Amino acid sequence: MPPRPRFDRRAPERELPNINERISYSSLRVVDSDGTQLGVISREEALEVAKERELDLVLVSEKATPPVCRIMNYGKFKFEQEKKAKEAKKKSHQTEVKEVKMRYKIDQHDYQVRISQATRFLKAGDKVKCTVIFRGREIQHTALAETLLKRMAKDLEEKAEVQQSAKREGRNMIMFLTPRKTPLLKKESETTEPKKALRTID
Repeated sequence: MPPRPRFDRRAPERELPNINERISYSSLRVVDSDGTQLGVISREEALEVAKERELDLVLVSEKATPPVCRIMNYGKFKFEQEKKAKEAKKKSHQTEVKEVKMRYKIDQHDYQVRISQATRFLKAGDKVKCTVIFRGREIQHTALAETLLKRMAKDLEEKAEVQQSAKREGRNMIMFLTPRKTPLLKKESETTEPKKALRTID
């Protein structure tokens, strides 16, 4: 019986970029670093031009006939491409639903901890599911739980909008908050001091 082939545990080699001497095509259409078309020239001539400019010859379109290369600073180009990819990834943040759990009889310190958690989730662009958990006969106090959730919505109103108001779900009461997209317009104080009448002296 022939021996079983050994499993190769080595990580696959990273694909190296087609630049400079790694380009194997004998004839290339070359674009200079400033966008000028240098036309179709030999690989050796293109490498010589890149060397004179102290830049790299980079294959940008392998399927073209002949393949297209551009003379550029490959290190700078790679850095900018990675930067753009990171920015695109940041913008395409997948919204998640984070949950904050509490009891309706929560003390002030624990309440502030939940507010801090919710604030952190909202700043990250995630929705927040605020859940009040009932145990045993606590289910009789849904009104207190609703008041607590309304208080939380009020305390977070500068950062969040209520996507779903407080409602019963099984033995819990839940409320959904979503990051605020438009700034909160604060109402003018209704308790403005009346202007004092000026006394006139005859």
